[in-house]
Amino acid sequence: MQPFFTGLMITGGLIAAIGAQNAFVLKQGLLKQHIGLVVLLCWLCDVVLIALGIFGTAALLAGNPAASALLALAGSLFLLAYGAINAKRAWQGGGHLAVNTDAAAASSLKTATTTLALTLLNPHVYIDTVVLIGGAASSFNQTGKMLFLLGSLTASACWFVSIGFGARLLLPLFRRERVWQVLEGLIALMMFYLAWNLLQQALALLF
Repeated sequence: MQPFFTGLMITGGLIAAIGAQNAFVLKQGLLKQHIGLVVLLCWLCDVVLIALGIFGTAALLAGNPAASALLALAGSLFLLAYGAINAKRAWQGGGHLAVNTDAAAASSLKTATTTLALTLLNPHVYIDTVVLIGGAASSFNQTGKMLFLLGSLTASACWFVSIGFGARLLLPLFRRERVWQVLEGLIALMMFYLAWNLLQQALALLF
């Protein structure tokens, strides 16, 4: 089950970052407006992009251990940098999530369009899903990739359902700087651990 938990952790760590998409999901949850639609669309986007990353990247790297090793090494360095940023935020503080709930209700079509735009027009989402998550899964066999995908999609579903349907309970916590410091610190530790695993994979492929 290691691929499952690796997918669960790496996706959970990446998806929890403060961003416009998470703020929008929280806002819809607070307003109780089309939250089921928003959560479903966010998760379906992850299904498509993460599957593309895991299996598309694998197809490109098939039979090329050197390329697989380089991608794993790049992913390790990216995770180290990402973890360092989270560690700095955890140490310095200042993070919080502000959500404006005064906006008028939007139609389901407009809500769906906004959700897709916030998700698919963000270049970082492709780095996370197609490159980083896909690269992290590249060393697993076909069964391992399926377990990795299941872990990734489980993390995605749990996150969006939690912040969407649990928004009224979670927002007071997300507005507290100390909560974000703890969250950033946990993400940093997770990223460092995953970076070490990827580095080991890269070295094993190279040597």
